[in-house]
Amino acid sequence: MPEHGRDKVGPVRDEEMAKELDGELRAARSTRAEEEHELQPSGEDQPEADRVPEPAPEDRELRSELARHLERGIYPADRDAVVATLRRHHAPDRLVELARRLPAGRYENVQALVDALVSGGGDRRADG
Repeated sequence: MPEHGRDKVGPVRDEEMAKELDGELRAARSTRAEEEHELQPSGEDQPEADRVPEPAPEDRELRSELARHLERGIYPADRDAVVATLRRHHAPDRLVELARRLPAGRYENVQALVDALVSGGGDRRADG
């Protein structure tokens, strides 16, 4: 179970957490032996809770790579701010090209950038 507090979650911890949950996500059911650790079902007046699917490996890799070159202080950021920050941090040309193809709008975090790129905002096959 993920711990909260002073620990920062980064790409390495993301990988660890994904490995911890891998069996449960693949089984599409709980694999915990102790009942108190089970997810509770939604109440009658609440929407059904969905498990968030694990991002594809290439999406995790893209998120990690973008995060290495972007600073937290730029968010919320628009396309121009993302491109400028990537250039300032000497990001690979491939990332700068991807960022140039982002749809106009404001992005709250790296995951929002990746979601926009994956959903068709950018051609991820760009080679720098």
